[in-house]
Amino acid sequence: MNAAQSSVRPEPVEGRTATAESAGPCPAGSCTEVAERAWVQLIRAHRSALCSVEKALRAADLPPLEWYDVLLELERGGPLRSRDLQDRLLLAQYNLSRLVDRMEDEGLVERTRCADDARCQWIRLTDAGSAVRQRIWPVYAEAIRNAVESRLTRAQAAQLGDLLGKLSNCPKAA
Repeated sequence: MNAAQSSVRPEPVEGRTATAESAGPCPAGSCTEVAERAWVQLIRAHRSALCSVEKALRAADLPPLEWYDVLLELERGGPLRSRDLQDRLLLAQYNLSRLVDRMEDEGLVERTRCADDARCQWIRLTDAGSAVRQRIWPVYAEAIRNAVESRLTRAQAAQLGDLLGKLSNCPKAA
């Protein structure tokens, strides 16, 4: 097992059997084989889907997916402070400041100081940023279709969305 696998694979618990009929969440400190398998498949599916999207964006000579995420949230929410933008992003951004620097260098976003707090900056989408977001979406949408709709029926995709919604505790962006 490599380091990447060990970070997503919980330790199996001896004596626990995997049954789809087992009711309730796992007791603290334990994990059923079913839960472990679900976790591993979730991480693998996530990685596979993101890799497919990134590959499609590169092939179309478009910016990476993390840029789309920022552009979309700025388009939806108007100018946002960095901390508010961070909270709304779908993908984790561990260095949002550097990402915004690169996007600002490309003319896709602008930063202005907040009037009431010199430490605060507003990040605003430019017309060029909006145009890039609109160019990215068809490629992104097709990659989503290839990752989900080409492999699952409509009912299965709806069920998957419902199940994953039960696992998510992240706040939803407006």
